[in-house]
Amino acid sequence: MTMPAPPGDQNPADQESAAQGPAAQDPWSPRPSEPAPPHWPSHPMPGPQPRNGMGVTALVLGIVGVALGLVIVLFWMSWLPALLAVVFGLVGLSHARKGLATNRSMALTGVVLGVAGLLIAVGGGVFAVLTVKKVADDARAEADAVEASAAAEAEREKAEEKARHLPFGEAYTFKNGLKVTVAKPQPFVPDDFVLGHAKGNKAVEVTVTVVNTSTERLSVETGLPNVNDANGASTELVIDGSGRQKVITGYVLPGKEAVGKYAFSLPPDAADTIEVEFSPDAEQWADAYWSGPN
Repeated sequence: MTMPAPPGDQNPADQESAAQGPAAQDPWSPRPSEPAPPHWPSHPMPGPQPRNGMGVTALVLGIVGVALGLVIVLFWMSWLPALLAVVFGLVGLSHARKGLATNRSMALTGVVLGVAGLLIAVGGGVFAVLTVKKVADDARAEADAVEASAAAEAEREKAEEKARHLPFGEAYTFKNGLKVTVAKPQPFVPDDFVLGHAKGNKAVEVTVTVVNTSTERLSVETGLPNVNDANGASTELVIDGSGRQKVITGYVLPGKEAVGKYAFSLPPDAADTIEVEFSPDAEQWADAYWSGPN
């Protein structure tokens, strides 16, 4: 007969098997179920971040484009940020429609500001072109006016120059109101006591009549004419003792006239046509010219 082992000498595993009974010692019996693993609390996986960069960029560029467009000297720079604002804004709207972005209103505002910036740039460009064109047209018109005025002045001077050339016997009225007439030169025979006339020369007498057509007395500062032949050669003033020469000096009263008589000596080879120059004031009025056969 087998004796049971004392309690103190039993193996703990044997004790556990003995406690579980015969079923625990049966190798074909089902094993007891294992305890379930500990349960951990579940958290939702984070979703993708919204792609809002395009909308933000569109808004910033739109603001920059409009701001540059409102500055007169910088409007020509506004088209580039405004165009980029439209492009980025449209991309941002596309992202918002696909659910990839959450700032649809920001992207839309960028598009609107970009379009406004483009309109401002175009308007500024048109305004600048029109302004430059107006300035150029005004400058051209002013230049044309100056040219026309110069041409008119030249024509006037030419007409005045032509008007100052007269045949003997006609009158020319200077701007101060003195009306001057030079008669056709007449032969002059000096007496024996004569200066400025060489033997063999031809002497002529020139008569100058000055009439004051104004209401004020007018002075004749240079009452001595010059006489040239057709070749431009100057003749000499003849002075003799006959007392026939008379120089116009002093004042001419309104409605009155002064007559001067002058003798000149022409060389034998002088041209047949002579010219007489006369001005009542050579420093103020240009000479008038009378010409014709001697």
